[in-house]
Amino acid sequence: MISQRQLFLTYLAQTSPSPIGIEIERAEGIYLYDTTGKRFTDLISGISVSNTGHCHPRIVASIKKQTEKYLHLMVYGELIQSPQVQFASALAELLPPNLQSVYFVNSGSEAVEGALKLAKRFTGRSEIVALRNAYHGSSHGSMSVMGNEYFKNAFRPLLPGIKFISLNDENELKNISTRTACVIIEPVQGEAGIRISGTAYLKALRKRCNETETLLIFDEIQSGMGRTGSMFVFEQYGVIPDILLLAKGVGGGMPLGAFISSNEIMHSLSFNPVLGHITTFGGHPVSCAAALANLQVIREEELTKIVITKEKLFRALLENHPKIREIRSKGLWMALQMNNYLQVKQLIDNCIEKGVLLDWFLFCDNAVRIAPPLIITEEQIKESCKIILGCLDVLV
Repeated sequence: MISQRQLFLTYLAQTSPSPIGIEIERAEGIYLYDTTGKRFTDLISGISVSNTGHCHPRIVASIKKQTEKYLHLMVYGELIQSPQVQFASALAELLPPNLQSVYFVNSGSEAVEGALKLAKRFTGRSEIVALRNAYHGSSHGSMSVMGNEYFKNAFRPLLPGIKFISLNDENELKNISTRTACVIIEPVQGEAGIRISGTAYLKALRKRCNETETLLIFDEIQSGMGRTGSMFVFEQYGVIPDILLLAKGVGGGMPLGAFISSNEIMHSLSFNPVLGHITTFGGHPVSCAAALANLQVIREEELTKIVITKEKLFRALLENHPKIREIRSKGLWMALQMNNYLQVKQLIDNCIEKGVLLDWFLFCDNAVRIAPPLIITEEQIKESCKIILGCLDVLV
């Protein structure tokens, strides 16, 4: 009989020569279980997706309830569907007055694509400014604003008219001009290995965008939904974007993304041409039902209030190990800086063997990613760090 592993390798398109390859049977809370019953502590949350853990009972219940009513009905935006309306309203309650119009899509890459189109349509401009070492997705438009040449070169030509500037370099803000439709930035660069914007820099960026009437896009696809200690990281800076991007942790484990702006800006997608942006499955009712329950869990269980305490515990337990050169973190989103990729690979492999799931970063292969579900307890942090420290001790 052909094994699941053989079927996986034969019939599923592979994204790398060496996938992790653990065969998962079920997941609950911060744990994954393979077909032998072995338990893995998930310290990466499916790459910042499972903020409220796996199969949270309230989210599962909301999914079941919605599946008994209806699934897909019509392309996005044509019919009034309660899950979409309720979740968009709940998001708008948390956001400032200029971020009240929500366009639901399926993923982060799609949110980026929609935002870039929106900025070009509203401003009538075509130039886009992005950041070096930024990651915004793998579709052609989102890849065009990716700030890493290695991952882009095989797919050129990409979108024209893209300029790149460096994070926290105020001198380069002069490259933003009256020809610029938008600047797209991760306030905290994820795949670069947790590189954090300075407050003064973001304020200067906001000022320059105001001066040139350029739209400012914040990509909070990884940083949103409580991961950094506030619902959205922009709240910590006092800088409000013109367009906000969400995905990953927004859906509670279901596929969902969104780009959010003002009613005035978003209205430009509805004429010249009509249906300026279309998605069939964006805002799927089951995903939106799950997302609303996910948001309610984050708020009612006050998960953001304990993020910083948990971040400090991780740091206290790990930062003095001699094999860790530096820890960069923003809430429960951390990079353990190692000496080289071989150490990273060895640490990840050893931890998986011991039942702890870690990962690396696309643009920073000499650092280890830690981004656990926000529900992780202090005891679970201590247990996980004990295993990590043991694996660090035997690194070459």
